[in-house]
Amino acid sequence: MAQKFEVSTLDYLRGAKEVGIRTGKQRDRAVIIWAVVVGDEAYIRSVRGPAGKWYRAVAADGRPTLEIDDRLIPVRAIVVSDQPAIEAVSAEYLAKYATSPYAQSMVRLDTLPTTLRLEPA
Repeated sequence: MAQKFEVSTLDYLRGAKEVGIRTGKQRDRAVIIWAVVVGDEAYIRSVRGPAGKWYRAVAADGRPTLEIDDRLIPVRAIVVSDQPAIEAVSAEYLAKYATSPYAQSMVRLDTLPTTLRLEPA
């Protein structure tokens, strides 16, 4: 059964414009990414599509660490292939980052396959 994040973590992810992610190849330094919450699940996506370095590292081991303020949260990253979920994540990216000129980059066709659902490890 999938683990769920604490409500406080989901609330933080809903409000935070940026979070850090550490990968197996860079455990000592975080890459800044955007995260969204749909329902009670957290999602991330690579703005560079499958070419993104952090995405390739996460795809290789599936066990990144989220950096939220001073907390490090080990997570599992699960590839999302369900079309309605991908569409809901895209809608949330567009809503949350509506004022950013980069919001449209997060919903390009080449970024959609990089949609990952996160759960606590």
